Amino acid sequence: MNHTRAQRPELAEHGILKYGQQLISQSRVSTLKEGCLEKSSVQVLVVEDYEPFRRFICSTLRKKPELQIVGEISDGLEAVHKAEELQPDLIVLDIGLPTLNGIEAARRIRKLSPQSKIVFISQESSADVVQEALALGALGYVVKAHAGSELLAAVEAVLEDTQFVSRGLSGHYFTPASDSKALDHLCRTESSPLLSLEHAEITRSHEVEFYSDDAAFVVGFTRFIEAALEAGNAVIVVATESHRKSLLQRLQEHGVDIAAAIEQRRYVSLDVADTLSTFMVNDLPDPARFMKVAGNLVATAAKASKGERPRVAACGECAPTLWAQGNTDAAVEVEHLWDEIATNCNVDILCGYVLNSFQREQKSHIYERICAEHTAVHTPRTGDDFGRI
Repeated sequence: MNHTRAQRPELAEHGILKYGQQLISQSRVSTLKEGCLEKSSVQVLVVEDYEPFRRFICSTLRKKPELQIVGEISDGLEAVHKAEELQPDLIVLDIGLPTLNGIEAARRIRKLSPQSKIVFISQESSADVVQEALALGALGYVVKAHAGSELLAAVEAVLEDTQFVSRGLSGHYFTPASDSKALDHLCRTESSPLLSLEHAEITRSHEVEFYSDDAAFVVGFTRFIEAALEAGNAVIVVATESHRKSLLQRLQEHGVDIAAAIEQRRYVSLDVADTLSTFMVNDLPDPARFMKVAGNLVATAAKASKGERPRVAACGECAPTLWAQGNTDAAVEVEHLWDEIATNCNVDILCGYVLNSFQREQKSHIYERICAEHTAVHTPRTGDDFGRI
């Protein structure tokens, strides 16, 4: 998604790089100068075979004094060797290169200089090519036609570990390598609070329930929460303030020791607007931010879960809130991101939409897109449909 980022935090850092037998110490320590924090130097390798455009890239980058160009390369294979030698902080990389194309060059560079961040810059605007580029671990993709207005913004975003793609491509959903890495770290390692895939099969559980009114919503979510707590699992609730209050009241009426669950950190209730603000950028969910926020929530909740095979139950209305606001593309993308969590982690997810039959019929195409992201779909219900629970 096309993003602008907050100012990059300046972190004091010392690096010692070994090139063969030669030790080169590079200091990237920010210093105080006249009462202000001076920006750290960022070493940049520029790879572009068309010399006039390479000069343009370099002149654009030099507008930011902290960006230090340490090399200009016109060949893909040479770029791989130079990246291994210099270990730059950032590589601006063309795709149409001689000897070795930019995609293959990036694949090799990621192995030889894994800390180098990559921004692709290319004439190619195919969504498939962009997806392939980002899947390699690059975070930025700038179409050359927009380089004048977007290159520096892309560099700033990537240095913040945030995905950036050129306008015109931002309507697509691109899965960066960081998404799968975050999920692997969260769900597939032995140290994870959730079960490793080496020891147990992940059961994907991402259901959606449509309710005709708020009363039915509260009844449905209460049933889901009670079952999870009774099983010893932790529960994450992301809902509106009114729904959160109603859920708390109904759980207490049903004899659930919700105070104990909160104290044990097995019941975490979050405001949906506040939660959305942590990962929404330019009216779209930022995948890296989402994975960080959701990952931290799930990992923390998993530690509080009891039993030999702990699971986390998460129920909420992030996507429903976005749909209600008219931001349907964002709603579908949020559902897709939650589905990634459900696919890779031991998490039971329930999404709740307050939606009457008229709304469902009027927006059937959106309804179908939402349903496609779930493992099970429960049609509209009223509070009476549930009976007394």
